[in-house]
Amino acid sequence: MNKEFPTQGLSHFDAAGRAVMVDVGDKPITSREATAAGRISMLPSTRQQVKAGETGKGDVLAVARIAGIMAAKRTAELIPLCHPLSLSKVSIEWHWIQHDAIGCEAFVRCEGRTGVEMEALTAVQIALLTVYDMCKAVDRGMVIDAVQLIEKRGGRSGHWIAADPQRVFR
Repeated sequence: MNKEFPTQGLSHFDAAGRAVMVDVGDKPITSREATAAGRISMLPSTRQQVKAGETGKGDVLAVARIAGIMAAKRTAELIPLCHPLSLSKVSIEWHWIQHDAIGCEAFVRCEGRTGVEMEALTAVQIALLTVYDMCKAVDRGMVIDAVQLIEKRGGRSGHWIAADPQRVFR
């Protein structure tokens, strides 16, 4: 192993540079919340079909909402070093952006020893991928972008908010 692996600030590596799961056993249980957001851009006609419920696959955003909630609950199975968490709330909200995009916002809460940022980010990504999957027959050029953490509360680092939290919805 490289004895000089730069680990400063990287909590998922030990001094020898090996990937490790962070030990949160000594951290207090506190309320943790995170909000993440992202968007999917598409043809205006595709967006209109989603909004009008005319995709032929049912309510696209309702299905994608469930997918995002399920994804948040399974984040530890998808991201190798994430801790399994008992989530107390997951919500997905949709935003109609201009004429050619749909925004997704995920809010996640738990009482635990580690934060829920990864769960919120995972929920957004999977919800948007589900929209893509359900609409790809009419628009393969859709683009998922601007996925970011918007806000987090709780834990040792306290409250954090993105410098421009509404950027995603413009």
